[in-house]
Amino acid sequence: MTLGGEASRIRAFLQGLQRPASVQVGAGEDDAAVLSDGRVVTCDLSLEGVHFSLDWISPREAGARAVAASVSDLAAMGARPEGILAALVVPSRREDPDLDLQVMEGVRSAAARWDAPLLGGDLVRAPRDEDRVALDITALGRASRPLLRSGARPGDRLWVSGELGAAAAAVEAWQEGRGPGPALRQAFVDPVPRLELGRRLGVADGVRAALDLSDGLSTDAHRMAAASGVGLLLEAERIPVARGARLHHALHGGEDYELLVAISSDIPVTRVEQWARGLDVSLSPIGGVVEGTGVHLAGDPGGPGGQKGGVRPLAPGGWDPFRDEEGEGEG
Repeated sequence: MTLGGEASRIRAFLQGLQRPASVQVGAGEDDAAVLSDGRVVTCDLSLEGVHFSLDWISPREAGARAVAASVSDLAAMGARPEGILAALVVPSRREDPDLDLQVMEGVRSAAARWDAPLLGGDLVRAPRDEDRVALDITALGRASRPLLRSGARPGDRLWVSGELGAAAAAVEAWQEGRGPGPALRQAFVDPVPRLELGRRLGVADGVRAALDLSDGLSTDAHRMAAASGVGLLLEAERIPVARGARLHHALHGGEDYELLVAISSDIPVTRVEQWARGLDVSLSPIGGVVEGTGVHLAGDPGGPGGQKGGVRPLAPGGWDPFRDEEGEGEG
């Protein structure tokens, strides 16, 4: 299955580009680029009205959240943060002249929290007719053995950290005009990059592939499957759905920033669970890697005919800003 929308545009951007000899992992190949010395570089854009609303969260929370999203890409590759760059566009809001300072207070607090020093960036004031905050975070890190999304093999088990769906459930509540509960709001406002877990996985035997779940399990699972040249089978009943969320939030909601990991079935379950010990996060088995292509879901009572126990193809239904534009994307 080919991914449409955003993915097809990125492929077009990168068509014909040659990877320099000094680069291990190039543009569009993974969560981040990796240079030959193990340095990891990634960027992530956060746009008001698309990724967050200041009716829902504070400017400070928006700044901190943007840093966490970018640092999560480092976590997925088993990298240790070395710094961030922040490029901020702020509107000319007379009622809030210190908006830039508030956003950057959040950036600075998150940079300190994740041991990613603020190294520099850029600041632009938008024209008066452009009324949105935009924040682009570039995160720099280093990994001795970067985890990639391309190493999954048939027979591997699939694992996911934490619980899924809470951030999406919070967004749904806001969109419906009701405030989310404290736990759901916390999941959206304060995502936790799994940095230490990623570093442990990066040096562990039998860990084949990993990526962070920023755009939804269904979409990001397709990315792993495509990069690895395999199929993935998810088991609905094993997916750890957060309290207050539902399965469709966990599958398609996005912004969980948990890790999806393919691990050799030769590694005992008890040893995998030990890798998360002491980190206040769980690792749950949610399926396996199979021959073939694409992603399938087993045991979904919400599937065609409502038959529990069936297996059906799972389309990439997570975040894609270009879905359904001019017929592109997949629902």
